[in-house]
Amino acid sequence: MGRVNDLDPLASFAALLTEEGRALLDSLDAYDPAQELATATRLRREHPAALVSAALGQARLRQRAVAKFGAEDARRMFFTPNGVEQATRRSVASYRAERFAGLGVRSVADLCSGIGGDAIALARAGIRVLAVDRDPLTAVVARANADALGLAELIEVRCADVTEVDTAAYDAVFVDPARRGGRGRIFDPEAYSPPLSWAIGAARTRPHAALKIAPGIPHEAVPEDAEAEWISDGGDVKEAVLWFGTRPGAIAATLLPGPRSLTGAGLPDPAVREVGRFLYEPDGAVIRAHLVAEVAEQLDGGLIDETIAYITADELRATPYATAYEITDELPFNLKRLKALLRERGVGILTVKKRGSAVEPEELRRKVKPQGPNAATVFLTRVAGAPTMLIGRPA
Repeated sequence: MGRVNDLDPLASFAALLTEEGRALLDSLDAYDPAQELATATRLRREHPAALVSAALGQARLRQRAVAKFGAEDARRMFFTPNGVEQATRRSVASYRAERFAGLGVRSVADLCSGIGGDAIALARAGIRVLAVDRDPLTAVVARANADALGLAELIEVRCADVTEVDTAAYDAVFVDPARRGGRGRIFDPEAYSPPLSWAIGAARTRPHAALKIAPGIPHEAVPEDAEAEWISDGGDVKEAVLWFGTRPGAIAATLLPGPRSLTGAGLPDPAVREVGRFLYEPDGAVIRAHLVAEVAEQLDGGLIDETIAYITADELRATPYATAYEITDELPFNLKRLKALLRERGVGILTVKKRGSAVEPEELRRKVKPQGPNAATVFLTRVAGAPTMLIGRPA
């Protein structure tokens, strides 16, 4: 093959799609990063150095992508560094695609599509997709992924500015604005690319729409005609979504796997009460959605402090929306006292959680030096305004 220009990302990626490039990538399925130098030296005897460099880079990205896409898809797909970082996790994308399908949506304009994670999920749900991204390399990678996964008939990829795309022919739009800039994460929704106000305007032109936003968005920034949904996967909050054409004004927390969804009932904040036998730690999506009161009502519980999202109750009740702990001790914050208690009980496996405390878990663990065969969980928090240590174990 001709010389690969490793200074031209498009040319380097195109080389990976050739017969030689694909064969080289296939040979790196069991690639070990610890052996990269030896592997590169061996491969350069038979292939151009730039092609080897591109293939090794792609092999590294595929390994990183396994956590988001699963091993089977990751080994067939193509990635860019930003694409792996910013792509929607497959479980979340699949949940959203099924929700679109449940609304009767048959076609979606996926704006700011990236490498195609959401487009792939939508296509697998039987939905026709127009995937649009303004970056030429990203668009080429998205097209390659549609081909690699056998979804090219359902996914059209277009390299364009999303603000110039006519979406009138589609049942719905999905917009995932860029929320990272040269200095890292962007917290101002109007600094997204494109701005959130533009995305909201685009959403209102179609019968249905979903806008992916940062989970830290202030509730007052949610439009009145939108449903706001916070999504966690395996306990980690992944994103928030503004839905249009669904339930205007609704607030929801959705937990994956499941899905299990909790919708707000507009309850007042729970009352503060003394610490009971059990402490419940609400899922992050519940906290972000401001639905702690709804969970507290299910548990017949209250808060340990008006500013802390820990629920306490006297009975153990099953709920998917919070993790329960049985509390054995409630102590004023005092590291010496904690160290003595843990030593007395032979606690060497110590889980440290904090909410409303300035002490870092690793700092505490280093100071108390847990030793022994037993396990415990310590919560560094506030109870009725006072710095407190709650000690217990998963219920």
